[in-house]
Amino acid sequence: MAIRSLLTRLQPLSFRKMRYGGIAKGFNFLRRISSNNLSASAYHDLPPSKQNNDIDLKSKLLFLRYPRRSTTSVLQNWVSEGRKVSIYDLRDISNQLVRRGRYKHALEVMKWMEDQERFQFSDSDHALRLELTIKVSTLEEAEDYFAKLPNTASQKASYLHLLNSYVRDKATEKAESLMIKMTSLGANVTPHPFNAMMKLYIATSQFDLVISVISQMKQNKIPRNVLSYNLWMSATHEVYGVQNVDIVYKEMLNDKDVIIGWSTLCTLANIYMKSGLFEKATLTLENAEKKLSFKNHFGYFFLITNYVSLKNKEGVIRVWKACKRVDAKLTCANYMCMLLSLVKLEDVKEAEKIFIEWESQCWKYDIRVSNILLGAYVRGGLMEKAEGLHLRTLERGGCPNYKTWEILMEGYLKNGNMEKVVDAMKNGFKMLKDCNWRPSGTIVESIFEYFEKSGKLEDAKEFLNVIRGFNLASLCVYRSLIRMHVAKKKACSDILEMMEDDKIDMDDETMAIVLASQSDALS
Repeated sequence: MAIRSLLTRLQPLSFRKMRYGGIAKGFNFLRRISSNNLSASAYHDLPPSKQNNDIDLKSKLLFLRYPRRSTTSVLQNWVSEGRKVSIYDLRDISNQLVRRGRYKHALEVMKWMEDQERFQFSDSDHALRLELTIKVSTLEEAEDYFAKLPNTASQKASYLHLLNSYVRDKATEKAESLMIKMTSLGANVTPHPFNAMMKLYIATSQFDLVISVISQMKQNKIPRNVLSYNLWMSATHEVYGVQNVDIVYKEMLNDKDVIIGWSTLCTLANIYMKSGLFEKATLTLENAEKKLSFKNHFGYFFLITNYVSLKNKEGVIRVWKACKRVDAKLTCANYMCMLLSLVKLEDVKEAEKIFIEWESQCWKYDIRVSNILLGAYVRGGLMEKAEGLHLRTLERGGCPNYKTWEILMEGYLKNGNMEKVVDAMKNGFKMLKDCNWRPSGTIVESIFEYFEKSGKLEDAKEFLNVIRGFNLASLCVYRSLIRMHVAKKKACSDILEMMEDDKIDMDDETMAIVLASQSDALS
């Protein structure tokens, strides 16, 4: 029976009307890639001038922090006042804006430059303009801009940005079409576009096409780099098995233009792990440790993650100690990786030591770090420690985020402390303006079950109004509310109306509860 007809039977109400409603092939493109001897062009901008007025302009644009403000108006006002600006300084400003992650403002500067007839836009300018368009605007706008580029040189300088976008979107046909076009223009002479295509084929599970790309590279005498070999090994494992991977690795060893580093050895170790060759994987990772840099931390945490997969705590601790000897400051992300690794290895005591070490030197309390240990406490049933850590983070100036409250909710729910679950969820709701997080349906339903058992009808109705705003009301929630109304011998027509507004259909069980309450009222 529909909710509308049921409501009609209960009492006359006016309702709104319900709304009802009801592998790209790839080989053709590979065959069409032909060899050519054109060299890739490199473009270098001249250094910016040091005139005082230009430095002032740079300051104006760099301090224009809010994205909604326009750099175009600043530039136009500058010129209208009779001041000079050079293309070299505008290029420098654009690059600085990019480095600061202010892509919208950088794009506005590039667009303004391009619109000035007195400036000669270079091929590298077009490339940056296209890259920024992809970051700030739509892919369609970027495609349109690429199609209107004035010459072949500009297209050669720019097309990799477009190709990489197709790879990210797994747009196989568009990527292949672009490769065909650029090959005909003599652009595909480096490993980069071929690597992009191999990434795409691996992402779309077309591993045999990766082997075909390698064949085309060999045929056209395109040099292979470390990434080429890494992708080749991964695809070879999927198509032919681990034995053939060793053949590819030997070919890489014999390639005088390639230096084997930690990334290749990590790739190889992963393949060995997938094949169940754990001893071989361990030996490979130990060799990878010897390839790590003493200048930066990049690579150390890849190895740590691999050792975690092998459940090799000794390897994790050894690489961590080596990482700390590097002449570079460890970041919060580094500590988070290490804490997650130890938690996965179920070594909470060692994780606590790492956390205390981080806490003793951090200048700004990052709640994401403490959340990792908080989660470990909750999952381990150590709720007293979890609450103690939570209070400690607050004292240290930590600002809880939605994940903090979610973790605490789960802990309180396990302990049956429903009042604290409700309070934690209310605090979590305050975070929803800034993120897309939603609490699990299980926790929401548990809260309404608690309200029902406690007879807290008004609290339940108040909470329903909150969760409806986040589309969290479910049939289970409404059924609980209806039972509460029935228990207190109150009409539930307003609840049924909300169900209809939320487009939640009534099942037989809920219908039976409503009809039974109606019968009781009539008797």
